[in-house]
Amino acid sequence: MINKLISIVFFVGIMVCTWLMLKITIPYFTFDYDVDFLLTKQAILHSDIWRWSFYIHISTSLVVLFLGVFQFVKLILNKFPKFHRNLGKIYILSILILSAPSGLVMAFYANGGIWAKLSFLILSLLWWIFTCIAYLKIVKGEIQSHIAFMIRSYGLTLSALTLRTYVVALPLFLHLHGKEMYVLVAWLSWIPNLIISEFLIKRKVFK
Repeated sequence: MINKLISIVFFVGIMVCTWLMLKITIPYFTFDYDVDFLLTKQAILHSDIWRWSFYIHISTSLVVLFLGVFQFVKLILNKFPKFHRNLGKIYILSILILSAPSGLVMAFYANGGIWAKLSFLILSLLWWIFTCIAYLKIVKGEIQSHIAFMIRSYGLTLSALTLRTYVVALPLFLHLHGKEMYVLVAWLSWIPNLIISEFLIKRKVFK
């Protein structure tokens, strides 16, 4: 009963957050350079590889954020296994080919100096590795291992949400310089997610 409740709250929460992320993302596709985050990247907007990576990352990350949550809906998994597999393929391929590689490129240009860059580099690499392992596990028929690595993968997918949450919330409680705050947010955006993922795996919430 508790696991079912956690699943419902998780699904509803992600749907709400995905809608909010969509509202945040849409203005970037005016392709103006004076929109929110881009105001902090004026020095590298001339770089084609950074611009391409940015737009690929924000668009595909929104897709995998939305699709990923359906991988944990038991109704779809049990009643519509083919649909589950097709959504899973889109999720996995999007991360392996587009989202994680573009995130890796962006990591080299991250605000906050070397420690923030290192955090986003590790995040991008782990995201790619966990997602790849999840695919290899299901190909081998190792279902429980597949589920565990999909939970880890999606936990890192959710870093897009947790990062923005910390950006808004932490300044209300901590008074740090801009660079120090960004470094803290960079690491907090994904490490707690992995800790929670391991808790969910141990509890077998999505078995």
